[in-house]
Amino acid sequence: TNVYAAGTENQVKVADPYIELHTGPGSAYPIVHVVDRGVWITVLKRRTDWFKVKAEHHPEGWVHRRQLEQTLTSQGETTKLIDPDIGDFQQRRWEFGLHGGDFSGAVLMGVSVGYLFHPTLSGEVSLAQALGDYSNSWIASIDLRSHPFTQWRTAPFFMLGAGMIKTEPNVTLVQATDRTDFAVHAGVGVQRYLTQRLLLRAEYKNYVLFSSDDNNEDPEEWKAGFIIFFN
Repeated sequence: TNVYAAGTENQVKVADPYIELHTGPGSAYPIVHVVDRGVWITVLKRRTDWFKVKAEHHPEGWVHRRQLEQTLTSQGETTKLIDPDIGDFQQRRWEFGLHGGDFSGAVLMGVSVGYLFHPTLSGEVSLAQALGDYSNSWIASIDLRSHPFTQWRTAPFFMLGAGMIKTEPNVTLVQATDRTDFAVHAGVGVQRYLTQRLLLRAEYKNYVLFSSDDNNEDPEEWKAGFIIFFN
């Protein structure tokens, strides 16, 4: 039996004297219970190298892959774990990203969270800070993204969105005040599935900024970063 907990449940038998069940997917979470040798456990789902399992008369808990690899299948063979592949990428639901780049000449750094409603359609919320010579900006935006080529390992995507940009002039400037403006944007990007749960993404956005002083601007944003995804 190959186990990777991607939409299926698999039963394996404890072969070591015991395995430890943690309350969460990480060694920092406390051990909630132990399951003794000979007990069958059911693998429910996976998060990186941690697997959520259940056993009869035991609470559910998380087991590290090192211990799960020592269990036995119904055929008496050692359990084999399959790492996520491009099939998991195509069925992903959540995305968490870190990125950096350029926002109209300012250094850009930010984070993002995305959710796929459908393999070809996703939404994303992002927050970034742009550090410039004359002003700094906070950029909060929400995007609707189209992914028309779901079978490609490297594929383009397209986006439309809106948000708010707060500009904070440097204190050395005379008669400068903070301002917050509404903005809409359109963009295009490309992302590549690298390995396991990791993507590389690069994108471009063109903003239309509706300034409070009626001086509409159209800043540009270029950025790239890494995305971790989960099913």
